[in-house]
Amino acid sequence: MADGRRLVGDEGEGRAEAFLRDQGFRILGRNVRSPLGELDLVADDHGVLVFVEVKRRRTGAYGGAIEAVDARKRAKLVRLAAQYLAQHRIEDRACRFDVVLIQDDAGPAEAVQHIANAFDVGGDDLRW
Repeated sequence: MADGRRLVGDEGEGRAEAFLRDQGFRILGRNVRSPLGELDLVADDHGVLVFVEVKRRRTGAYGGAIEAVDARKRAKLVRLAAQYLAQHRIEDRACRFDVVLIQDDAGPAEAVQHIANAFDVGGDDLRW
């Protein structure tokens, strides 16, 4: 990834992390890498293990941040989460997938949007 894009992504993940901490989440990992890819954030929300995808866009052109979490991206997140659970030997724990959207050209109140339980595993039941 180009340095500029990486910087934008890192800043977005930092904003998302701070936002989630303010909401009472405990951050367990950031940029959790594996051979399959990377989980932006892994967090604990009152006992629920949360895999968080962060999407930041400078502008709403081309559909904005929300358009980047498509079916292919969701499938990859599910694979990454399964690998994380296996690697950490986590069983019988409630898990969910959240998405944090950061739209730089939105008004201050809409700049960060948190979608808890954004999608179900094995389906296209999106919550946005």
